[in-house]
Amino acid sequence: MEPDESINVLGGALAVCGTDPVTGFFRDGHCNTCAADQGSHTVCAVMTAEFLAFSKYVGNDLSTPRPEFGFVGLKPGDRWCLCAARFLQAHDEGCAPKVHLQATHRRALEIVPLDVLQANAADG
Repeated sequence: MEPDESINVLGGALAVCGTDPVTGFFRDGHCNTCAADQGSHTVCAVMTAEFLAFSKYVGNDLSTPRPEFGFVGLKPGDRWCLCAARFLQAHDEGCAPKVHLQATHRRALEIVPLDVLQANAADG
């Protein structure tokens, strides 16, 4: 699994998304992706209680710890590489989390329009 080039949605080098807990398809702290990443875990988002509740409601519980998978569970304020389609769904439902554009992989643009990401930007 060779990762795609680490470029963000603004055209620059992909910044770190989160290391506590460690996020990313490759669990390297970045929203890097590759052809095997069918969920496109490319959007670096800051978790909110509202988004975590929404995600759980639609079938992806990100807040409950799953020690058998080495997953501590997310809490508001944590940064996490979200699936681009889940982010877009949350945006459409009015509960999208904030996004770190410099840490969001350019492949997210295959699913989420840049203006939608910019409208939810945490980092200007």
